Amino acid sequence: MLQRAAPTIRELLSYRVHRVANLLSRGAEMRYRREFGVSLLEWRTVALLGGAPEPLSLNDLARAAGVDKSQMSRVVSGLSARRLLLRAADKADGRGVKLRLSRAGRRIYDGLIAAAAERNDAFLGCLSARQRACFDTVLEKLAREARRFIQRERAK
Repeated sequence: MLQRAAPTIRELLSYRVHRVANLLSRGAEMRYRREFGVSLLEWRTVALLGGAPEPLSLNDLARAAGVDKSQMSRVVSGLSARRLLLRAADKADGRGVKLRLSRAGRRIYDGLIAAAAERNDAFLGCLSARQRACFDTVLEKLAREARRFIQRERAK
């Protein structure tokens, strides 16, 4: 029986997906910085706050953005200094704060989300309807399997 050679890093699914995600992110950051003066993590922060039905804590925001609390704290401080978001005491946690967009932040959010939708449509536009449906199915399937893999690793 022939043994298959170990894949190179360039053949690994996670590496290939990461490369595409980085390309998408790099283009997004270039546009968002040029048009709105925000970095990619600032954009994600504004988008998460703008899309949230109620103010978010720093911990919730960091978790949703997939970054650590200290990194999110620096982003929030910068956005706050630029008056794009507001902090209010968390009534349920005396030491906590809740974050929401200011009016200026909401205006930035509206522009950013429109630009993001335009980019999203352009990227999905290069796929046929069948390819988009297949892509959505594959992404969901891979995400489910990745979550299962993490659960198995935690159990070890």
